Amino acid sequence: MIRLFAAIAVPDDIGAPLLRRQHGLPGARWRPLEALHITLRFFGDVQERVAEDLDLELERITGAPFGLTLDGVGAFGEGPDIHAVWAGAAESAPLRTLAGRCETAARRAKMAADSRAYRPHVTLAYLRRPEPADVAAWIQANSLLQSPPFAVDRFGLYSTHQTGEGTRYVLEREYRL
Repeated sequence: MIRLFAAIAVPDDIGAPLLRRQHGLPGARWRPLEALHITLRFFGDVQERVAEDLDLELERITGAPFGLTLDGVGAFGEGPDIHAVWAGAAESAPLRTLAGRCETAARRAKMAADSRAYRPHVTLAYLRRPEPADVAAWIQANSLLQSPPFAVDRFGLYSTHQTGEGTRYVLEREYRL
């Protein structure tokens, strides 16, 4: 079994300013630059044979390159159950189309449908039982986040691996638009 997801890597010049916002939340597990990405579809634990089928389906995805901007910040969870803070992706029809095509690829590879609503974002930190007031203050301090536009001309299939330092992502395959 291999744990997989499809994502767009955040370019270093867009990610570096995000790193400067990584403070002010005690106990936050801030994500390093190389881990910053916008998930298109999380596939979860996949058998090798299914992963091969998924790769073939993702390879079939077509689309034109497009521009994308990060816009605003937020958190997942409520109260003491807040578990992550993120930077949002600005509304983008091409991004939603690409995510939908990744969902279709998963279905063609005989994977179950993802029932969660798609909310494109870059996870900046994982949290464990934070003080809600600290999270609210961080969101307020960073609410005007807006990146310059960046070009999206590819996406990748990534695997996740647990290490002593946390989760590490490995680019398994890259697909050009």
